[in-house]
Amino acid sequence: MTYDPDVPIIDRIIAGEQSVYAVLVNRYKSYAYTIAYKIVQNRVEAEEVAQDAFIKAYHNLKSFQRESKFSTWLYRIVFNTAISHRRKSRPDFQSIETTRLVQNHEGEDRVERSDKRRFLEAAMNRLNQADRTALTMFYLEEFSLEEIAEVTGMQANTVKVRIHRARQRLADELKTILKSEALSL
Repeated sequence: MTYDPDVPIIDRIIAGEQSVYAVLVNRYKSYAYTIAYKIVQNRVEAEEVAQDAFIKAYHNLKSFQRESKFSTWLYRIVFNTAISHRRKSRPDFQSIETTRLVQNHEGEDRVERSDKRRFLEAAMNRLNQADRTALTMFYLEEFSLEEIAEVTGMQANTVKVRIHRARQRLADELKTILKSEALSL
């Protein structure tokens, strides 16, 4: 088992120092939000999901088995909370009258980076939820295959195959998007 720097903090929380939980929240809030956002696809709901997950983790801290790192255990809670939230919620439609258009007058480098990000996000949004989550956790959050397997409940080999196939699907989606973009110029 790998040393987990969170264990002494967890011991203090369980011993009654409840305010120390803020250390764990601050340490993992951006990762929790990112996982939640990739699943629910809404900033406000992702914040809500992350907050709910931290509350669940706090209430179940005594049941943390310490067989894995706290971060992995927490991300599993975030993942499950986000999946449950997504199942409960309906699609939200935005009115065309209330949609704001944002104009960007920045340099070509920024525009190019923005375009790349936009195309990548569009391609990611075309992937299924499991593929998006796996790619995000592996490439953006830099989780190991074992950590992703633990969070998602899949086998490590299955995660490896999913990431490989998801990358291929992402490349195909990017080709489709860029081809249609080139045709519209």
